[in-house]
Parts: sequence; C-alpha cells; structure tokens
Amino acid sequence: MSNHDDARADVAVLGLGAMGTALAQALLAAGIRTVVWNRTPGRADGLATDGARVAETSAEAVAAELVLVCVSDYDAVRGVLTPIEDRLAGRVVVNLTSGSSAEARSMAAWAADRGASYLDGAILAAPAEVGAADTVILFSGPQEAYDAHRQSFETVAGRATYLGADPGLSSLHDVAVLALMWSVLNGFLHGAAVLKRAGVRAEAFLPLARDGISTTAGWLDAYAAQVDAGDHPGDDSTMATHVAAMQHLLEETVSAGVDTTVPAAFKALGDRALEAGLADRGYTALVDLLLSDRSH
Repeated sequence: MSNHDDARADVAVLGLGAMGTALAQALLAAGIRTVVWNRTPGRADGLATDGARVAETSAEAVAAELVLVCVSDYDAVRGVLTPIEDRLAGRVVVNLTSGSSAEARSMAAWAADRGASYLDGAILAAPAEVGAADTVILFSGPQEAYDAHRQSFETVAGRATYLGADPGLSSLHDVAVLALMWSVLNGFLHGAAVLKRAGVRAEAFLPLARDGISTTAGWLDAYAAQVDAGDHPGDDSTMATHVAAMQHLLEETVSAGVDTTVPAAFKALGDRALEAGLADRGYTALVDLLLSDRSH
C-alpha cells in the first residue's frame, strides 16, 4: 500500500487502463479522496504520486461507498467483482465498461442480488478528455444512486447525463451515437474517394463537407419532432426525390471505379421505402421502415 492517507476514500477506481487512469486522475485533481486498484499493481505508481491510495486487493478498495469499474469487457467486470461480491452490499457500483444493453441489465440484476446499487455508464470521450467541462458520460440505473454521487460524476465529465432507471439506456444511447458517427465518417470517406479519382484532395473537399454536415445537423430539430409525432411530410423533399439522388450517387460511384457498399446501402433502403408506398412522404418516414417487422 502507498504511504498516502489511509482514511476511507470517497471513490474507488478498479481497472487502470488508459480510461481508468484518466478517471482517477480527474478525481484526484478535484481533491476527491481516491483509492485505486489494478490486477497489475505497477500501473498505479503514477497515481500514487498524484495522491491516490493504492489498494493491494480489490476487496480493500471497495471500502469506498462509490466504486467505479472500467475494464475491458463485462466478463472482466464479473471477474473483478465476483471474488468480492460479499463486500458490495451498500455500495454504489458504476460500470463504465463498454458492452450491450442486455449485459448491463444482467449486471444490474447481479449487483442487486448482492445488495449493491448499480449504474451503467458510457463514456463518449477519449481518455485525454476526461474531466473536461464538455465531456459527456451517460449514466442509467437508480436515480437516487446517481443523485447521491452527482458531484463525483460531474467531476469526471462536465456534461454527465442521467438517462433513466433502465440500466440498458446508456449502452443504447452509446450505440445510437456510434451509428451517427460512422454514418458521417463513411459518408465523408466515400465522397473523398469519389473525388480522389478525379484528382481532388480530401483537404480541398473539407469546406464543402463541413458545410454539408452543418446543414444536415440543422434539419435534426424538425426531423426529431417528425419522428416523435409519427408525421413525415414531404414538403422539403419527398422520398422519391431522395431515391433519385441516391441513384445518381450510385452511378457516379460505379463510373469512378469506387466501392459501392455505402451508396448501395442507401439505395437499397430507399428502394424499400418506395416499395412500401412512401414515395410522397418525407425522409423521416424511413424510421417506420426501420421499425417494421421484416419477417412479415
């Protein structure tokens, strides 16, 4: 154990990979008494210098009321917590490990059976961004557990966000954001590939790409309202118009000798919308298609 204050810590951090270390550093920088533990002890050396109390065992670490777990996957979470399950009663366990909503709900039930409150979390940031005012970490699970430790959560993420009682909500929101991220990145890379065939540098495409992303983002307020209302007017552009443009993109892609995976996916979804009789509806009508049961 380190020579630092051995008084009971406010927060325990189990798992000292890049993200776990960043979480502990942010807590320490804010003056929060922090105990850390890692299966490989050497990773805690720098944190001990910063003021962390280094626990020799995970059982020793969970004397803290708030326990943050950040490891590789849910199997690793269980591997860390199962040997100390008899010490979890009365603790708030916050799992900041990436996984599925089903895994989160299963883990919450496991923790509840052992008398612990369980919050699932999703970190929408890189380790270097932990502790910043605009960093987002999503939390879901019992609100009373979140409220009791809100200050610590806002220390590691200025935009800490509570989503609701269902512990699976953090994972679901995480993958929803990933879907958006990959859609934007794949669209940019596809456009850059088509232009590269014509000798245009990606850097030259950037101003137009940024404008396109900004314009599209400006539609989201109205589109979100349409999705929630189940009303998809085609007053700005109909599905038929969109699908015609998708065909144009596909043709240009083939002509340029660029892989068609991205535009073919757009066109396949658009064609399904036309087959479903959505030609005169707005683009948001695709959400109903995505929610439909394709087995019928």
